[in-house]
Amino acid sequence: MGNAGKILSIDPLYAIAGGEIVIDCVGFDTRDPQGCAVLVGDVPAQIVAIGPRRVLAVVPETTSGEVEVRLRSGEELSEPARLIVARKLAGDLHPVANPAFDPDDGALFVTRSGSRGEELPVTLFRIDLSGEVSEYSGDIPNPTGIAFGQDGEMFVTSRLEGVVYKVTPFKEAVAFARNLGVATGIAFDPEGVMYVGDRTGTIFKVNGIGEERAWAQIEPSVSAFHLAFGPDEALYVSGPTVTSFDCIWRIDSDGNTDIFFKGLGRPQGLAFDREGNLYVAASLRGRRGIVRISPDGQDATVVVAGVNLIGLALSSAGEMAVVSIDSVYSLPMQIKSTLLTG
Repeated sequence: MGNAGKILSIDPLYAIAGGEIVIDCVGFDTRDPQGCAVLVGDVPAQIVAIGPRRVLAVVPETTSGEVEVRLRSGEELSEPARLIVARKLAGDLHPVANPAFDPDDGALFVTRSGSRGEELPVTLFRIDLSGEVSEYSGDIPNPTGIAFGQDGEMFVTSRLEGVVYKVTPFKEAVAFARNLGVATGIAFDPEGVMYVGDRTGTIFKVNGIGEERAWAQIEPSVSAFHLAFGPDEALYVSGPTVTSFDCIWRIDSDGNTDIFFKGLGRPQGLAFDREGNLYVAASLRGRRGIVRISPDGQDATVVVAGVNLIGLALSSAGEMAVVSIDSVYSLPMQIKSTLLTG
């Protein structure tokens, strides 16, 4: 082992360009910090903090997939360790909630929401399995949440109008439910009943013909509500507030509310895997990315490093789609969806 030492571990093992990783190492000679570097692929990473046993570095723009990470001290390089870097599927978007996978063909849908009241020619995009992006619809002002019903129909909320739209196979958006406040998150329970989050604090329950009723009340959000049903058939809700110690709410079938997990910074998009783990776009103890929370709510860890993340979706094939404030990424994490998230 030379002056570059040995990498023991990289945490987390998955990252999006701009995310911060922790490299635990041994024997890294840092007496001359100017002569030290972290190479992700062949690209030098920005070093946030450096020491003989631990380095914090920001993942640079580099090739996607499995890449080699090495430490450099002077002219010496360490043996490589691996890191999985997300593939960027599209940019120049403005999603404000989860994307959604079409259960029929696996295509991913994501919004270009724009600022409040902004009129855009195309507000909904489709990304097929090959990564090709196509324009889908421009009929929904400020589209926010996306979810698919049991019959495969797609529904999209408009936070500007307080309306849920049903998008037809002909790409037309038809108003389905109204009077939903600042309508953001949307999800369906196992029975196919729709729930919509009004970020001013109300969770609405919407029946099969679009009639709404207030169902539960929680703290208002400064951004949006994000909804997902867990394997226990309870509704889980995130909504960032002005505090840096936010919680994930759990609402049972009777509308009773309690706190499932507390201690996240700006929690947003939610998704469950088949083992009952909850994934949240948030920060945890100062580390930003996708946080995994255990089914009992007792353990949480950052599993994807990333910044400015808004939402995520898990496919039935094990792909994780992650959206930031302007882009959408794909990670082959082999974490499969429950198909109950939205």
